[in-house]
Amino acid sequence: MSPIPLKIGIIGGGAISELHLNSYQNNSAAELYAICDLNESRAKQKAAQYNIPHLCTDYNVMLQLPDLEAVVICTWNNTHADIIMAALDAGKHVFVEKPLCTTISDALAIQRKTIETGKTLQVGFIRRFDPNVQMLKTFIDHGDLGRIYYAKASALRRLGNPGGWFADREKSGGGPLIDVGIHVLDLSWYLMGCPRPIAVSANTYNKLGNRSNIKNLAFYKTADYNPNFNNVEDLANAMIRFENGASLYLDTSYTLHAKRNETSVVLYGERGGTEVLPETWLIIEKYNTILNARPQTDQDGLNVDAAFQEQTDHFVECCLENKAPRTTVEHGVEIMRMIDAIYESSRTRKEIKLSKGRGMES
Repeated sequence: MSPIPLKIGIIGGGAISELHLNSYQNNSAAELYAICDLNESRAKQKAAQYNIPHLCTDYNVMLQLPDLEAVVICTWNNTHADIIMAALDAGKHVFVEKPLCTTISDALAIQRKTIETGKTLQVGFIRRFDPNVQMLKTFIDHGDLGRIYYAKASALRRLGNPGGWFADREKSGGGPLIDVGIHVLDLSWYLMGCPRPIAVSANTYNKLGNRSNIKNLAFYKTADYNPNFNNVEDLANAMIRFENGASLYLDTSYTLHAKRNETSVVLYGERGGTEVLPETWLIIEKYNTILNARPQTDQDGLNVDAAFQEQTDHFVECCLENKAPRTTVEHGVEIMRMIDAIYESSRTRKEIKLSKGRGMES
């Protein structure tokens, strides 16, 4: 690895940036070189806290820094595409928080630009980097579970619409599907081996709103939470079919009349199964007996700090050594295709077929 640290610029100083800033600070092969935020006082605070030499309020100014080598995009979803394109044109490597963008047309343009420039682009599918996920992938890759043919993924909140830009479809691109559902969708698809999606049948619902009337139960709210504004879905569900015959069922919500929140991912294979979340289990058959095997690991569920550090270290390594990232732009495009098709299927009340040329047919 290069002895000269990779100079990193952070674009967007909101809550998620803290995890990135801490991870880059812990990586000796990276240097926090610049930070950009529309809120100048927040940019100044982060720059002082992390000893970052350059700060600005316009990412175009940051991209003109000649020594800046890579950017980390932590902004509203609807800004991702423009910032990515500008960064690639400026010759910078790019890490972008999920989703890659908010439309399939933008996703394909980003893919073309990435290929054209030859720069590294990594998408923030953080759960792929969790230690338990990597452990389970080893079992899957070695054939212990056989071919994975079915998966179920849930990210259900009974009360959890954060408001602010998350509740504004123009800025977010959608509701729980593109915010929290995308995590379990990608995780399931990744462990299934990333098969090509061919058809999607889905529903979205706007029945409960943001439930700002609820008392006695707290939930996270953005700094600009407005109880009177919300235009994203409460709930989405989908059945996705893949070219290899496998299928995936997904449901995700911000609000739901449910007993508790639920995050779960379960995969079923020809030789065994695995519960990835909320606990880690392997279900196997041995000597005509079904066994529930509990791997001994540091913790169940997502180890946020460990996953972010591994994700950061991986991006830095890919940039410095010209390696392909684990979460490629192509994967970002495929996830965007599935999300786009879920919303389209709900809108048209039809199954959406995904052609090999990335078009959609109903």
